[in-house]
Amino acid sequence: QVQLVESGGGLVQAGGSLRLSCAASGRLFASYAMGWFRQAPGKEREFVAAISWSGGSTTYADSVKGRFTISRDNAKNTVYLQMNSLKPEDTAGYYCAARRGGITTFWNSYEYWGQGTQVTVSS
Repeated sequence: QVQLVESGGGLVQAGGSLRLSCAASGRLFASYAMGWFRQAPGKEREFVAAISWSGGSTTYADSVKGRFTISRDNAKNTVYLQMNSLKPEDTAGYYCAARRGGITTFWNSYEYWGQGTQVTVSS
């Protein structure tokens, strides 16, 4: 069992930066691939980024490539999402998720989810 708690969301102006954190409890965190997803009101859940258990492999949605960076610290049981050059269209609830196995962009492949943290980007 893995419990995930996100933090770091907030209100920021367009062009600004935020760093989201996702703290995991439970053993064997290092064996889980981790992903970040987002969902805006009235829209479907959207893949943002994912990282393998070792951190050696990452993948990003085209909409955030070059602006967002996913990373993890297995010693701290934490995964991060550094978000730079934020745009109003990045406004959403951001959720981290964990799965055993390799990274994937499909939300229904993830077993564990956090409660989310809100990111609002003003124009």
